[in-house]
This record gives sequence, structure tokens and C-alpha cells, in this order.
Amino acid sequence: MSENDLIKLYSGRILALAAEIPHTTRLSDPDATVKKRSPLCGSTVTVDVDVKDGRIVDFGQDVKACALGQAAASVVGGHVIGRTRAELEAARDALKAMLKQDGPTPPAPFEELEVLRPARDYKNRHASIMLALDATVEALEQAEQADCA
Repeated sequence: MSENDLIKLYSGRILALAAEIPHTTRLSDPDATVKKRSPLCGSTVTVDVDVKDGRIVDFGQDVKACALGQAAASVVGGHVIGRTRAELEAARDALKAMLKQDGPTPPAPFEELEVLRPARDYKNRHASIMLALDATVEALEQAEQADCA
């Protein structure tokens, strides 16, 4: 990757999102916690969720990732409260398709993930970008299963 490619990839908006990650305080007694790690780069995201009636009502995250993973966590954290598993799965699947197949932008309220489209050419960054949504979907699944048990 050339220096110009890096400058293009790490745009000002991505860096601003990475600096403004919401919900960085972990929950003291969450319904579920999931930690995900990217094996390629070592980035990790840990999320805590509280769920009521199938919707996230409280959320905390600990993000140890590159600026791209941080930017994704910032967008997810900014819109996750009130979302259902179906909404989060749709955002996750759309983000994956956007990165791997140049698919459409993720649906509202996650459309700001569009800022990560330039990363589609850097496959080694995809796992880090996916961490926040992957962990949040899994945590919501776990909370729903525990509620049914």
C-alpha cells in the first residue's frame, strides 16, 4: 500500500469518527457480552448489550482496533440503541456486501458506514471493519436466547 493509498483510505471523516466513538463505558450487568477479534490484525471489539422486547436498550463497547474498525464502531454505537436483531443483521450483511462485492450502502440508520467503502480494495482490513456489527449481532442473539431459557 502506497502512502497516497493510505492517505485516501484514512480520510478525515474516518479519523473523526474514530475519535468520537460513543458508548465506550462497559455495562456493569449486561444481558450479554461478546468479544470479537480479527486474526489478521489483532483488532478487538467487546460489546455489552441490555435487551428489552427484542430491542437494544443499553450498549457499551471497548474498541481496540485500527481507525477503520474504530470508525465502524463509532457509526454502530451511534445508532444501536433501539435496534432489533433484524435491523443489525441487515446492516451487517449490507456492510459485508459493500466491502466484498461493492454492494449498496447499508440501510438507515447505518448509511454512514458508506465512508468505509474505499476499504473494499483492502481485504486485510475487512475483518476489523466488521467486528462491531458481528459482535453486536451475536450479543443480541445471546441475550434473546438467555431470555427464552
